[in-house]
Amino acid sequence: MEVVIVPDAMAGGELIAEALAALLRRKPDALLGVATGSTPLPIYQALAAQVRAGSVDAARARICQLDEYVGLPAGHPESYRSVVLREVVEPLGLGADSFMGPDGAAEDVQAACEAYDRALREAGGVDLQLLGIGTDGHIGFNEPCSSLASRTRIKTLTQQTRKDNARFFDSLDEVPHHVITQGIGTILEARHLVLLATGAGKADAVARAVEGPLTALVPASALQLHPHATVVVDEAAASRLKLADYFRATYAAKPKWQGI
Repeated sequence: MEVVIVPDAMAGGELIAEALAALLRRKPDALLGVATGSTPLPIYQALAAQVRAGSVDAARARICQLDEYVGLPAGHPESYRSVVLREVVEPLGLGADSFMGPDGAAEDVQAACEAYDRALREAGGVDLQLLGIGTDGHIGFNEPCSSLASRTRIKTLTQQTRKDNARFFDSLDEVPHHVITQGIGTILEARHLVLLATGAGKADAVARAVEGPLTALVPASALQLHPHATVVVDEAAASRLKLADYFRATYAAKPKWQGI
């Protein structure tokens, strides 16, 4: 696992956007796994700026969701399908046919989960999966004590996660209780995992995921198992890392050709 400490969220977004751009230059039809929420917005804004400037061509890129609420119609403004289309697909100038995600409004939710897991495999697998981290250490919507081998499935949200997400709705009562999420085992199949965390509120979760033991109690600690995982954190989110100076030194000495 590589840990990169950046000055602020904007710097983190630009660094990761450049990694995405470099991937698209090598593989124009790369399958990019995207996360939602406020944390990854600087990534999408920086990548869209590169596309507008002509420094990267994203026309053949493919986009896939990490998770989706259960019970919200596809057209609901806070369904993750709508969010991804609005914040990623449209700014990159892509069409809806470039996008794939689980059907949170399906009558048979379990079948929809299995179908999405299968669709990711049939698409050749995710080339780079973006991740955030919850204050309790969750990735995707794999809450604490999720199986480290789990596949795409339905999960019940904790009350804390529902409170964290209530800012996107008119009230807590409107936040769904269930989601479809890629499982930890599914996430670990991506060729490159990139987690971005910003703010002091994420510092404890980052420290436990990066420097703590591998445990289902901290789902993000599963990144320790991945052969190519990158954790990008701002100074505030890095404030609880015991090895912060080591991480700074190793990144400063890293050959430029390695990228992230």
